[in-house]
Amino acid sequence: MSSGNESKPQTLTKPTLGKREAAELVDRVFGLKVSWIRSLPSYDDQNFHVRVSAEGALEYVLKITNSEDSQQPELIEAQTRAMMFLSAEGFPSPTPYLTKDGNIMSLESGGTRAGSKKYMVRLLTYLPGTPVAKITTNAQILYEIGRLAASLDKVLSEKFQHPSVKSLHRGQFIWNLANVPLLDQYIYALGQNKYCAVVEQVIEQFKGKVIPKLSSFQACINHGDLNDHNILVDSCSASLENPQYRVSGILDFSDMSCGYYVFEVAIAIMYMMIESPDPLSVGGHVLAGFESVLPLTAEERGALFLLVSGRFAQSLIIAAHTALLYPENKEYLTITAKTGWKHLMTMFEVGQEAVEKTWFETAQAYTHHAPA
Repeated sequence: MSSGNESKPQTLTKPTLGKREAAELVDRVFGLKVSWIRSLPSYDDQNFHVRVSAEGALEYVLKITNSEDSQQPELIEAQTRAMMFLSAEGFPSPTPYLTKDGNIMSLESGGTRAGSKKYMVRLLTYLPGTPVAKITTNAQILYEIGRLAASLDKVLSEKFQHPSVKSLHRGQFIWNLANVPLLDQYIYALGQNKYCAVVEQVIEQFKGKVIPKLSSFQACINHGDLNDHNILVDSCSASLENPQYRVSGILDFSDMSCGYYVFEVAIAIMYMMIESPDPLSVGGHVLAGFESVLPLTAEERGALFLLVSGRFAQSLIIAAHTALLYPENKEYLTITAKTGWKHLMTMFEVGQEAVEKTWFETAQAYTHHAPA
């Protein structure tokens, strides 16, 4: 869910290639013949699932980056190199198929007319699995997702080295949790929404209680978007009563930026709440998994409630703003909003103290009985 390095969450930059154009692109840039193609939902890039006519019927995702982000090749390179690094480290992340020129990406025109916008094009390995959004989550997979969030950020922060890493210092990038105060200028997109007052309260509390503490948080590189559609899972047990899952894919690195470990766990908690029938209980399981790898400080734990609330605010406000620009994509853009408003309201009705008590007591129970 990215768009640019500035505080603008979205401008009209999304590619609009047809299937035939996309297939021709795969042939021209990567030297592969497409035998089957379908479009995939996306926020502000354009993605296609393609099968190519090669031995083994190989499958890929053609990713066509929006024209605004395409002007930042170093940032896209950092994201792609991080994916390659993580794959080499044993994480199930996509890797690029090289262009005919041996590059990981190529800047291509989005049309034949003079002045057509240019888009960065990559062909990434297709990862099988079921999005977390499509399963009924349980304590086991929530714990695993927490572990994944911490492990991924930790290995990136401690071992990933490439000249392009400096591009991950993204300043006013609207999806970085440090930039919740920038949402002020987009609240108008909510219109007469009766919940506006709660979002405004989140932003004001964030300014007063989180921003002053940022310098004391543990810094790292964040994936930044471990949501329920970007994590794929496989079932690893035959039990229907108590299914066990393993993570089989980590998608969409376009929101990577320099941030803090506590941001990643807050983002994961917020998105795992979306599909849960018992959303307030989710945080404790995710937190336990996360802290089995990277314990939070007392100050970081104290900011968690507002960080989760801040991510709800980001998701709800930016989606509303983007849907004004792309009304034809409104259903996908507002997936989170369907339950997001309800969960945010519930958090504030129950109150920070009670929510934290639930999270921290659940996480504490794991220190006595950690999952196998």
